[in-house]
Amino acid sequence: MIGSGVYDVQNRNIGKVSDLVLNKNGTVDAVVLDVGSFLGVGGKYVAVPLTDIKTDNNRLTLDRTKEQLQQMAANQVENPDTGAGSTTSPPPPDALTDKDTCWL
Repeated sequence: MIGSGVYDVQNRNIGKVSDLVLNKNGTVDAVVLDVGSFLGVGGKYVAVPLTDIKTDNNRLTLDRTKEQLQQMAANQVENPDTGAGSTTSPPPPDALTDKDTCWL
């Protein structure tokens, strides 16, 4: 999944999976997308709940536009040694509610 392109419902590339957020049970709570970067420069990372990502014709799709993703709060890794991270936006209702999340 990491490295896969993500497309909107109009089949436009809106980002790339750069990381996964795990809860303390080891299951994926969120997918971190690299949005708007070109060759790794100028973009930002945003986290979306895994439940929002769908598979369509062997592609990952998300019912959001690139512009909507770019308006989301950036997600940052706070400790590169452990992968612990945070976001300035409130967590989605069904994801990232556990304080023991871990970045891959």
